[in-house]
This record gives sequence, structure tokens and C-alpha cells, in this order.
Amino acid sequence: MADILNVVDIDELRHQVRQKYRDVAADPSGTQHVHHFHTGRTHAVRLGYPSHPLSELPDEACEAFAGMGNPFFWGGPKPGERVVDLGSGGGMDSLLAALWVGSEGRVIGVDMTPEMLERSRSIAEKMGLKNVEFREGLIEDLPVEDGWADVVISNGVINLCPDKIGVYRQIFRVLKPGGRMTVADICLERPVPEEALRDIDLWTG
Repeated sequence: MADILNVVDIDELRHQVRQKYRDVAADPSGTQHVHHFHTGRTHAVRLGYPSHPLSELPDEACEAFAGMGNPFFWGGPKPGERVVDLGSGGGMDSLLAALWVGSEGRVIGVDMTPEMLERSRSIAEKMGLKNVEFREGLIEDLPVEDGWADVVISNGVINLCPDKIGVYRQIFRVLKPGGRMTVADICLERPVPEEALRDIDLWTG
């Protein structure tokens, strides 16, 4: 892991990732900016998201969804639970979690792109959801207290972070004893060549 951190320009990678997701926040359908991934409600349905509570979300809450899997494949959070969403993006997964956990539960979405946070906060306010908040931060340094969460979810974001061990240390830190994580992400079964690790476009594309 130390080798990867030495190979990748982390500041440039974060800059490029922020830029890509700024584009998604501003233009979810890709009309003006071509996205190299699918977005929106139809994409979520294709990935196997349950029809309910997805049906309870307005279209605006689903437009900027850019996940690559379904972290709720094993079921949604339970009523009253506390959930942390790593790389919450447009907020769809956090909003779904908020509907599942109900008024007695809480959800914290963490993202490093201000435009995505602004979008998520606006939609949560429009929906009248008081049990979800969105915090700016890095998933390798979560702005969440120790032992706070029952569940940590993430969708297609850990693969964008070179310090994956650091991310999992943070997940362990914020989970309560006996807590769980449900992650949907890209996994490779063989080492990535160094020249590919240096290519920021391969990370973000």
C-alpha cells in the first residue's frame, strides 16, 4: 500500500475526482459533460435497487446517482440504526438509508465535493428529512466520532482512494462493536501495473 501512495499524485487525483463529480452535480444526464459511467434512477433499477423505498425518492434525488453496484443487496438498514455513507455523492443512498432507519435513526453522508454536498443537502431539505446530514470530508479521515455507526455503506468510491487500508481503518473506527459494512465496489484480482497507477484518467474513468 505504501508503494501505491508513493506512485499516485494524491492531490491531483482528488482534484480530478472532484472535477468529475462537479460535472455530474451540474449536469447529471451528461448533456454537456460526457460521463464515463451511467447515472440516474434507471441505472439504480438496473443494479437491483429495491423498488421501495426507491419509489419514494423524487427524480431530483436520483439524477446524480453514479454508483456501480447495490450496497443494499443484503437488505437496507433497520429502523433506528445509525448509518455512515462513504462518498455520498448526489445523496441517493443516504436518502434511501434515511427512509429505512426512520425518525429514530440517523444518517451521515460524507463527501469531498462541495457541489454534491450542496445538492444533497438541498434535496434532503425539500424532502423534509431531519435524520440525515451531509458532511464535507475524506473517507480516509472521516468526520464521524468513534463507535457511532451501526452500518457503513459505500458505492463505487473506495476504488477511487489509493489508501484503501486507511479507509478500512476508518470504517473500523466509526463502527460500533458488532457493526457491519455493506460495500459495492470494483475489485481487481491481479496487481495493477505501475504505469497504470500513475494514469489519473484510469482512476477517474
